[in-house]
Amino acid sequence: MPEAAAPGVVGAAPGSPKRLLGPVALVIAGGISVQFGAAVAVLLMPRTGAVGIVTLRLGLAALVMLAVCRPKLRGYSRADWGTVLAFGATLAAMNGLFYQALERIPLGVAVTLEVLGPLALSVIVSRRLVNVVWAVLALGGVVLLSGGGFDRLDPVGVAYALGAGAMWATYILFSAHTGRRFPQADGLALAMAAAALLILPLGIAESGPKLLAPTTLGLGLVVALMSSVLPYTLELLALRRLPAPTFAVLMSLEPGIAATSGFLILGQELSALDALAIALVIVASMGAVRTQVAKTAGKKAGKTTAKNAGKRERT
Repeated sequence: MPEAAAPGVVGAAPGSPKRLLGPVALVIAGGISVQFGAAVAVLLMPRTGAVGIVTLRLGLAALVMLAVCRPKLRGYSRADWGTVLAFGATLAAMNGLFYQALERIPLGVAVTLEVLGPLALSVIVSRRLVNVVWAVLALGGVVLLSGGGFDRLDPVGVAYALGAGAMWATYILFSAHTGRRFPQADGLALAMAAAALLILPLGIAESGPKLLAPTTLGLGLVVALMSSVLPYTLELLALRRLPAPTFAVLMSLEPGIAATSGFLILGQELSALDALAIALVIVASMGAVRTQVAKTAGKKAGKTTAKNAGKRERT
């Protein structure tokens, strides 16, 4: 579950295939870091509980990002701070719901259900008929994942994962708004601090002094670095040289990476039907992203043509 640049962020102009290999590797490394960090978080849950690990992740990640970014606190309007607080609340809700899901259902399944949020957002924004195909494909994947009925999975865990997906879609929207109001990563650092403060009372209520155990703090720092700080840094570097469409498609691979990390670290095996379901959702996500990119490119081309025609008329 990313906490970095969302699909749709404007990247650098496309380059040669060789020049793209480095940035692509950075994005994939970021995705691996996020999902393996989530697997480590699952191992830590018996010590802290779901809310406790969210508290550690957000709190420690906020401290690191505030120290690195050193965001300015002056010169912003009330609307700017309102956006940051809303972004922080979204971050807290997204992480809280996601880790509640991880307590109940496998990591690969949770991320697959969660990615339906951004997928739905892409379909709604695009408003193209072809996206009905991608929506149906994703729905088919969900039906396969349920095995004909979600009683095979913990229904509460499924609900939490779908709720996290809705928050992920909201995160994408607030990420764009915050990015326009704050320079570089300042907005994200401040929003993460707000999220940490919002979740802190719940974490203390659930785990209390357990959060301060040295081993727990150390593992919590690993989760914070792997799931927040490292992937954000890698993706930020990649976006300087990687076209936004390529970045968005690579982000669609996260359910597959999550299933792999769940198998390797947590021993969560998936049936062939589960693997097919995850593959269908990945393909649907990629298709929806490409459709949205094609629509955006068409609009830009139309504007450029109209502008050139206007120039010719004036001359």
